[in-house]
Amino acid sequence: MASKEAEIGIVGLGAMGANLGWNIAEHGYPVAGLDNSDAKTEAFASNAPKGGSAAPVTGTTDAKAFTARLRTPRAIVLLVPAGDVVDSVIDSLLPHLDKGDVLIDGGNSHFVDTDRRAADLKAAGLHFMGMGVSGGEDGARHGPSMMPGGDAEGWKRVQEVLEAAAAKVDGEPCVAWLGKGSAGHYVKMVHNGIEYGLMELIAEAYDLMCRGLNMNREQIQATFAAWSKGEMASFLMDITADIFTKRDPMTDGYLLDEILDAARQKGTGMWTSQEAMENKVPTPIIDAAVAMRNLSDFKAQREQASRELVGPHGQGAQPDGTDALVEALGHALYGAMIMTYAQGMQLLQEGNKARGYGIDPETVARIWRGGCIIRARLLEDLRAAYARDPQIPNLVFDPELERRLEHSQPHLREVVRAAAERGLPAPALMAALSYYDAYRSARLPANLIQAQRDYFGAHTFERIDREGTFHAHWE
Repeated sequence: MASKEAEIGIVGLGAMGANLGWNIAEHGYPVAGLDNSDAKTEAFASNAPKGGSAAPVTGTTDAKAFTARLRTPRAIVLLVPAGDVVDSVIDSLLPHLDKGDVLIDGGNSHFVDTDRRAADLKAAGLHFMGMGVSGGEDGARHGPSMMPGGDAEGWKRVQEVLEAAAAKVDGEPCVAWLGKGSAGHYVKMVHNGIEYGLMELIAEAYDLMCRGLNMNREQIQATFAAWSKGEMASFLMDITADIFTKRDPMTDGYLLDEILDAARQKGTGMWTSQEAMENKVPTPIIDAAVAMRNLSDFKAQREQASRELVGPHGQGAQPDGTDALVEALGHALYGAMIMTYAQGMQLLQEGNKARGYGIDPETVARIWRGGCIIRARLLEDLRAAYARDPQIPNLVFDPELERRLEHSQPHLREVVRAAAERGLPAPALMAALSYYDAYRSARLPANLIQAQRDYFGAHTFERIDREGTFHAHWE
């Protein structure tokens, strides 16, 4: 390769784009960057890794100069905000591209948009891929989890580079081609839905310890730190333990106490819930997490309701049993986390069937083990479950995970009861318990719903004793 040629191009030199570019260069692959900001392009080149095996890094604001620096067939990763910006960037690059070039959308695009763009660019002779990237700025710099899907020919062009830059677990890169079409962005959407669920569960555990048991900061931090070293070991548990130690530079207190209790979202969790409903897959933990983010944003109304609506008496710490309840909370949280992954993976499997992606769930579990936000010790067990039975319809049926859920369910009941008695919201934990009980119910009250629908709308019903559909004259 001539020294002037870059192996790959990065469009969008914000935190994610710049860090991924430096990561790739540090692994020996020359990188060209494009951004509409002179300051960002200059910083990209000047702050790039130097020495050792690091390859050259260049930056420019000129699309023609940028594409001229790339070896052919060109490979370009877009790391720009999802939505219209992606289409605008693609349009600006098209005049400077040739047939056979590869475009990769590395943002959090909706998979529906990815399918549309792939069809348009295929007609132009270009290979298009949608690729989820997880791990934040640090992951992008030192090894993210990457979820590419789409054009298989495009994957061959970039496989070596992405495998080098990805996080590694036991020597295996946390990246793999996942399937056709928008498979990569579909997997990333499910990843983010699971992330929503896990974060809400952790927040509810914190709330129960803080407001329900009146535990102090040191006790709560120590609890999360202990959990992060056990069966719940994960990135989210690690950072949660760290958060409690962060001092606020503007006051004499702790930063967490000064953060507004209104959580924003960018839509990926909502897309997961919407897609689950489209595919008729129950994801109640994820749905509760999305709803609670929405509810948290009604801050003024919540403050008014706190003055007007009555809750149970006796909120706060109980005179006895705090240690026992915290232990129960740990077991309950673990079981609820298993069910969160199970719900997300069931959606992934059903969406895969509906859309014909060709996704292998064991591969997904493997590449999520490192680099990404939902990486956890538990993913090794999920991978093993799919290795035992690649066609398992739901992870709750895996013998090992089933055993763990059986152990956690009495603790989950205890925790849900404790939250209800104290008047504390715990919708994700409650949804986990209801999901568990509904799944193990051979009979549900849906027969009454069938009867109601037939009564008011003549929608018919099915019977348990014979085939066919029926209608009754109820009055």
